[in-house]
Parts: sequence; C-alpha cells; structure tokens
Amino acid sequence: MSSQPGTAVRPAPTNKTAGLILGLALIVGLAVLTNYLSNHPGVHKALEYPLWAAALGLIANIILTVTGTKQFIMPAVRTELFLKIGLVLLGLKVNIKEIGVVGGKGIVQALIMVTCVFLFTYWLGGVFRLPEKMRAVMATAISICGVSAAIAAAGSVLAGKEELTYITALVIFTALPLMVLMPYLAHAWGLPTQVAGAWFGGNIDTTAAVVGAGAIHSEAAMKVASIVKMSQNALIGVVAFILALYFTTVVERRNGGTGERPSARVIWDRFPKFVIGFVVVSLILSLGLLSKDTVKMAGNFREWAFALAFVCIGLELSFGEFKRLGFGPTMVYIIATIFNTVLALGVAYLVFGGILFPAG
Repeated sequence: MSSQPGTAVRPAPTNKTAGLILGLALIVGLAVLTNYLSNHPGVHKALEYPLWAAALGLIANIILTVTGTKQFIMPAVRTELFLKIGLVLLGLKVNIKEIGVVGGKGIVQALIMVTCVFLFTYWLGGVFRLPEKMRAVMATAISICGVSAAIAAAGSVLAGKEELTYITALVIFTALPLMVLMPYLAHAWGLPTQVAGAWFGGNIDTTAAVVGAGAIHSEAAMKVASIVKMSQNALIGVVAFILALYFTTVVERRNGGTGERPSARVIWDRFPKFVIGFVVVSLILSLGLLSKDTVKMAGNFREWAFALAFVCIGLELSFGEFKRLGFGPTMVYIIATIFNTVLALGVAYLVFGGILFPAG
C-alpha cells in the first residue's frame, strides 16, 4: 500500500534497536538479581557482588550462545560506558588529597610497569615471530589497560581487525580469572591494603576487572586499585603517539612508506577523558559542595553502574574465539601476563609498601 503524498513513512524498528532494548532489559534484570543475591542474608556471603554479576553474565552468555541469540543483544553490552560512569562517580569517595598521594605513587608505578612490561612483551613477540603490528597491540594491551589500550594501539599502527579481535579475546579470558584469584591471594598472603590495591591496578588488564578485584578485597583496596589503574590509563595517549611515530618513521619507511610524522594531537585524542571527570568530581567533594544525601544517592548509582559493567564482562566473553586463537599469540600473552603479575607485586611493594616512599 502506498503512503499518502506528504505523509512521512516511519521506518520499522531495526533488529539493532530491538536488540538494544531487549539486551538492556536483560542486563538490568541480571544486575537486579545480582543486588538481591549479594544482599540476601542466606546467600550474600557466598560471593562478592562483582562475582555474582560476572557469573550471572556468563550463565546468560552460555544460554544465548547455545540458542544463537547472543549477537542480537550485543548492541546493549556497553562495559566501557557503565564502567566509566561508575569510575567518575567513584571520585565522590576519594578526597583530592588522596588522589595526590596515591596518584603520585601510581604514576611512578605506571612508568615502571608500562616500560618494563611493554618492552618484555614486544621482545617476546619477536621471539615467537609474531607480526610487528600484533606485537605492538599486544604489548600495549598487557602493559596498560587491555581493550581500550589495544584499540588505541591498533589505530596508531593501523593493525587489522584480526589482531585486535585476538587480543581482545585474550584480555577477557585472562582478566576474569585474575579478578577472582588475586583478591583471595592478597588476603591469604596478608598483603597490606595499599599494596594489594596497587597490585590489582598494576597487573589486571581491564579496568572493570581491576575495580572488581578491589571490591572483592575491600573498599580501600578498590580506591587504590582504581587510582593506580587510571594512572596507567593516562599513559594511553603517550604510548599511542610513540607507537604512531615509530611505525610511520621507522617501520613504514622500511617497508616503503612515506614516513610522515603524526601530530601531537594523538596524545589528547587517545587520553581517557573519564580520568578528568574522576578528578573533577573528587575536587567537588573535597570542597564540600555536595550534600550528604546527594553523595549517598550518587554512591547507589555508582554501585549499579559497576554491577551493569560486571554483568557485561560475563556477557562479552566469546567462546568461539577459543578455536581461533593461535598458539603463538596465546603463549606470548600468557607468559607476558605471568611476568606482569610477578613484577607488579614487586613494584607494588616497592612503591606502596614503604620501601621507595617511607611513611611519615
């Protein structure tokens, strides 16, 4: 049937729109169930809420994968968005002076960790004869913050979709077990709270899993872990710029390219803007510009944002990628992650354990 002249024809809702709506409903529903289980008197002591959320996300992931409906709801899986909202609001629990003290130490740790882990991973990738672009993306992902850093590095070196897909899958596969294991090891080994938080923040690749590990351990550890991770995140722009400079002036010129140098704007474009939001919100809190009720309400909203992010972590794990991951990239990633874990513990003790910066 033709429409009347002058009458606008409304397009039917696309599958993407329907998937977004139903996916959000599923994620919110799982977050509500997470809240119930983590606060129910007979259940809540079994698992901390990040584990409930990730576990429920994984269960839903398996069901959706088996029924072939996972891709339909993927437009709603926005781990980074939910996480960044939660991290900005986390600034309402951290005084600006605490950011100065912990953030200063975090920058020192970040410079040590990013330099050592990046160079080790890049070298190891060469030993396993991985392509230079994959080595660069993988080294950036492991040394800084997982998927976000991998995306920034991939853009800087013009890596293909396959390299980014491989590394994204490896990031998620390793981050979830570390999020569960590291807090319990920190308790078992009796690590000081700041050292534990710095260990999580310096080692676990995804910021969401860092926050989850900190929350499982303690609120104090979560604060330190988040600030330390954001200190590393702040280096994304710098590393992306250096990579772009190296690949355009060295690698591409060697392969017949023009060798055109990138603009310094790359640093700003790659800089994670939510770090600024976190500091601004913390400054507002420190100046006493918010009422207690406002802070409490924002705190509740923050917990919901984190719960949504943790549910998404479970949902975004791609089981099909297990078949596609090659031996070389997987071995490099595992060995580099072990190196990162051991080094992060030592550096956390050095920087936050009173060795490099004695208390008082």
